[in-house]
Amino acid sequence: MELSGVSDEKRPTVDLVKDKNGTDQVLLKNPKGASVKISLHGGQVLSWKSDKGDELLFTSAKGNSKPPHPVRGGIPICFPQFGTRGSLEQHGFARNKMWLVEENPPDLPSFDSTDKAYVDLVLKPSDEDTTRIWPHSFEFHLRVSLALDGNLTLISISRVRNINSKPFSFSIAYHTYFSISDISEVRVEGLETLDYLDNLFDKERFTEQGDALTFESEIDRVYLNSRDVVAVFDHERKRTFLIKKEGLPDVVVWNPWDKKARALTDLGDEEYKHMLCVDGAAIEKPINLKPGEEWTGKLNLSLVLST
Repeated sequence: MELSGVSDEKRPTVDLVKDKNGTDQVLLKNPKGASVKISLHGGQVLSWKSDKGDELLFTSAKGNSKPPHPVRGGIPICFPQFGTRGSLEQHGFARNKMWLVEENPPDLPSFDSTDKAYVDLVLKPSDEDTTRIWPHSFEFHLRVSLALDGNLTLISISRVRNINSKPFSFSIAYHTYFSISDISEVRVEGLETLDYLDNLFDKERFTEQGDALTFESEIDRVYLNSRDVVAVFDHERKRTFLIKKEGLPDVVVWNPWDKKARALTDLGDEEYKHMLCVDGAAIEKPINLKPGEEWTGKLNLSLVLST
């Protein structure tokens, strides 16, 4: 089933497919052959492939892809809570709910649809379980697009609207699992001199001292008020991920390393070497919405290849 676009090699396409469990997924393709796959379970991006077929996102071979379990990998959306910072289940409920394809989404005046394959999803509190644990009326609109440009660009735009009669607050993170050659061979730039909350030390606040972030052990940090662009350099694969964000002041950096990886049932013992989570997020200062107000956040991921 094709949602938009036409069967033309020169046009982007958007198709509705199903995984092995029968869960609906949306497949975006651009004319160069790059693709993005989004599951309606969780509104989760599961795959982002270059025009050469290289997978850019990590997904665990041991991950359970059958609802209601979220997949370990891709880009799960943590909403309305990140981690255990609150009374909800870890990372909130959005990643465990079924989203709907939105036929008539709200306008996005700044969005240029030229040469983009994109889909609009929406999450609403439609079941008693959601309203019982988080008694607020909201609409979470999510647009995921795959651009056609010199670099490979994946853009996610979130819009959360308060349709309740009382205010509420939330945290959010795009928990992005990048596929990397080896955790010991990558570095992250753009976090220099920033304060961060270290989850390995009971959220104690520290200041980053190094010129670039490299990895020799477990890391679980929330960097605060970061720059709008952060870069992940993978030397062995000669590629760089650029993470550009709007409305998402914080950056989460996470890798479980060997001991924690062995304790996770949905992650292989050695898989930690080939993944790194770098998230655009709003965590330290929750977003407050009055009745009728709307928040917009944008995550722009692009791939740059070096020779």
